[in-house]
Amino acid sequence: MPTDVLSNPYGLQSLWQSGDWIARGTLLILVTMSMGSWYILISRLLAQSRLLRQGKEMRTDFWQARSVTEGMSRLSANSLYRQIAQQGLQAMAHHEGPLMEQIDRPTWVTMTLDRSVSEAQNSLQEGLTFLATVGSTAPFVGLFGTVWGIYHALTAIGIAGQASIEKVAGPVGESLIMTAMGLAVAVPAVLGYNTLVRRNRIAMDQIRAFGADLLGVLLGGSRQGSEPLEH
Repeated sequence: MPTDVLSNPYGLQSLWQSGDWIARGTLLILVTMSMGSWYILISRLLAQSRLLRQGKEMRTDFWQARSVTEGMSRLSANSLYRQIAQQGLQAMAHHEGPLMEQIDRPTWVTMTLDRSVSEAQNSLQEGLTFLATVGSTAPFVGLFGTVWGIYHALTAIGIAGQASIEKVAGPVGESLIMTAMGLAVAVPAVLGYNTLVRRNRIAMDQIRAFGADLLGVLLGGSRQGSEPLEH
């Protein structure tokens, strides 16, 4: 009785060993897509969780302060809301350059806060394009690998002149692994993309509301001539 355990002769390892450089390249592309998708998905979920916690911190701490400066001090140093508030205070204090000084203060502050909100939105969307691309192209990459593998399998069968089930089942089965891998890469990417987009929408609603409320506080204090803003 043999002591060695027979491995699957038609599995992924066999496909890698018997495939040409195109088949191996297709496998590497799918693996790279999968690794990139999972990295982006996990990193963006963690970043979103931090941002949502910062939003909760903003609602409970910032708006309870007596001034914007005091509210900023209550937020964590890496808080996005603190950065937006700081940029708003800087816009109230001075313009940037002689040309910008021709813009009135309310318009300048509004432009600054809008720019800060847009930058936050751009940072939240990082990686989403890659996920969308993987979700839409991975099945076709896998299908290409399958078609290429079947083509070589049929070519080898034609050259050998034998069409037994053993000659056909193995190579065709190996080729279909490509399709399965393409789907396995695409499905998490699509689900992750939809999840990130939904969570981004929630986070951006909070950021836009904070920017609008902060603008009202900054301009309201300026019009009243009071000193709620410590520069």
